[in-house]
Amino acid sequence: MAITGEISSERKLNKYACRCAVVGSMISIIFGYDTGVMSGAMIFIKEEFSVKEGQIEVLAGILNLCALVGSLCAGRTSDYIGRRYTIVMASIIFMLGSILMGYAPNYGVLLAGRCTAGIGVGFALMIAPVYAAEISSANTRGFLSSLPEIGISCGILLGYISNNIFARLRLELGWRLMLGIAAIPSLFLAIGILKMPESPRWLVMQGRLGEAKKIMYKVCDDGEEAEQRLRDIKRAAGIDENTTDDVVMIPKSKNVAGGGGVWRDLLLRPTPTVRRMLIAGVGVHFFEHATGTEAVILYGPRIFRKAGVTAKRKLLLATVGVGLTKLTFITISTFIIDKVGRRTLLLFSIGGMILTLAGLGTCLTVVEHSEKKLLWALVLSLIFVYSFIMFFNVGLCPVCWVYSSEIFPMRLRAAGASVAVAVNRLMNATVSMSFLSLSSAITIGGAFYLFAGVAVVAWFFVFFCLPETKGRSLEEMEELFSKGGDSTSKNQTKQLELVNS
Repeated sequence: MAITGEISSERKLNKYACRCAVVGSMISIIFGYDTGVMSGAMIFIKEEFSVKEGQIEVLAGILNLCALVGSLCAGRTSDYIGRRYTIVMASIIFMLGSILMGYAPNYGVLLAGRCTAGIGVGFALMIAPVYAAEISSANTRGFLSSLPEIGISCGILLGYISNNIFARLRLELGWRLMLGIAAIPSLFLAIGILKMPESPRWLVMQGRLGEAKKIMYKVCDDGEEAEQRLRDIKRAAGIDENTTDDVVMIPKSKNVAGGGGVWRDLLLRPTPTVRRMLIAGVGVHFFEHATGTEAVILYGPRIFRKAGVTAKRKLLLATVGVGLTKLTFITISTFIIDKVGRRTLLLFSIGGMILTLAGLGTCLTVVEHSEKKLLWALVLSLIFVYSFIMFFNVGLCPVCWVYSSEIFPMRLRAAGASVAVAVNRLMNATVSMSFLSLSSAITIGGAFYLFAGVAVVAWFFVFFCLPETKGRSLEEMEELFSKGGDSTSKNQTKQLELVNS
């Protein structure tokens, strides 16, 4: 047997696996579009319905509370019906929500549509990176698992562009088209995803080895790689790795759809290794939004207005710049994550976020206490906003999704990812629904100083709690998170492989 790391380093990106990950990530574009378009649509919704600031906060944040519910349901749903059909379900739910929002004759119906879309978002955010991770090889997993984040960034940019296009229409039509048009791609995705294969790891956990083998040969570059990965997956599933049967019986204790044992092993009585995985997966998602990114993206127009940009058209154009910056740097991250590593990108990213959040807080504080318009503060505020988006999207934004989708054991992966996404949505909703109140209480500059302080805590959390997963197969993660795994297990693994070769 050759050393796994040497073999994987020579392999290139499998085109079929890439196509599968791209199609599976399309649901993220729709979610990103809704996030981006709502930042502009809120301006017109407030004008038509004459709603209060508190109602706007609820409208902005309710999607994420409903996504929390959706993500918790998605984990077990994907274990029962499969990863592919879970993506179909997410598309249909989101389509219904978009139709409701586009119709919305009043604030209540609009809120109902936002809630429905939120459940679909929860499903999408959980399943897209898990599906990509499970069809990927170790050396391309970071790239393919980052594609959903590129999809979100593309969607946010499209949302910003949509704001500029539909803002030209009359008030009662413009924002409804902004929100309702997302139903069209949702329908096409629900149909298109049916042509994609199921996750081979899910098929193995169902005992459907023959189907898993056929798909594995498609997502691998050669038969040797396919057979090796299939043996590793069967061993992790508790199946004899040398069996040649197309269908085998899976013990209930090992079956991902086998009852409440998954939640017990993940949350109630986890092993020390699983506990470390859970802390790492949940923690990195907690800090993604606790550091204030949602405040910058969703309330970007308000921040720019505070800095001195007042015209509606200029405000919306400034947010397009935010979308372009986000897409550019998340794309860069996608191409370097498997080379640089998850840990390095996180530490670099959060370090830059600390500096830019502190700088933005300083500039906005100066503007708030100045009686006249300060051009230098305006320019620096814009620079710090764009710099924050740059640092956030080159590391923390994509890596947290890759990390949580790859670290959990196969039987606990969907449930573990769903808990991590639920925490992500909870923090997203908390920041979305409290930022206006927080900035009123401690000033907008003070709010960003607070986010900078949280980012400092996040940097130390990554440094002490998150081992590097670059180049490791999904089946090696338990070894990595076991005590001392980061420093010694990889060398021990290579030595064992040399002995057996």
